[in-house]
Amino acid sequence: MNWKPIEVVAMILGFIWFFPIGLAILFWKIWQSKSRYQGDFGQFAQEKWGEFEQRAGLSGMARGFAEWPKSSGNAAFDDWRKAELERLAEERRKIFEAEKAFEDYLDGLRRAKDREDFEKFMANRAKPDQPQG
Repeated sequence: MNWKPIEVVAMILGFIWFFPIGLAILFWKIWQSKSRYQGDFGQFAQEKWGEFEQRAGLSGMARGFAEWPKSSGNAAFDDWRKAELERLAEERRKIFEAEKAFEDYLDGLRRAKDREDFEKFMANRAKPDQPQG
């Protein structure tokens, strides 16, 4: 396990302050080494949150755009900005749909390969043992 100094300090402080935090950090590092996950906890949390947003149909872009001011004071600019943000949100949706379609395609390929391998196995298993001689 490659421990960063901040992780060691966080684990020790976690055990001192509230022991489940220390245990969580320890289990995280054990899981990280067994799964060969290269990222840190922050990257892991961002990845999982992004997957959750994607599954839930939440758009990170739309959520981020809601934080922008409602009006710049210039109606033409506001109209242009709104149209561009909608266009970008539509492009993002298309990308997510393409990604989902590609994942489904790869899943179909894996299933076909699995079926082929299984059928080969069953065919070989059904053959009678041939005497060696």
